[in-house]
Amino acid sequence: MNLSEVANIAEDQDRGRWLDLLGPYDGKPVGIRLLIAGPDSSVQARARVKMMDDRADMADDEGRISADNAETCRLRSLARCILSWEASEDGQPVPFSFDAALRLLKAGRWVQEQVDDFAGSRRAFSKGAV
Repeated sequence: MNLSEVANIAEDQDRGRWLDLLGPYDGKPVGIRLLIAGPDSSVQARARVKMMDDRADMADDEGRISADNAETCRLRSLARCILSWEASEDGQPVPFSFDAALRLLKAGRWVQEQVDDFAGSRRAFSKGAV
């Protein structure tokens, strides 16, 4: 691997890869696809920095942050890793937005786990996984 290839990894991961969400019980696709930025992307780097800023903003005068606020920061950071989606509700496409992604993540721990696992997996972003 040469230097330009190393730089291309982050650029490629900024474009994201598709994750088909699987149902929590049967493991079958639920019909929601998420475009997620990779672990080495500048998208995720910015999400991590923003999470630190959010935590600082939510901290009390002694620098402590409540568990509820820490969880809010974690979910917001994870939502920032989602670039787009293919999702519908009541038969109609749902436009992608940060708030809509956050709503989906709050719908269940099983959604969070899949997004978090995929977003952290370099294997999912390897050339063979495209």
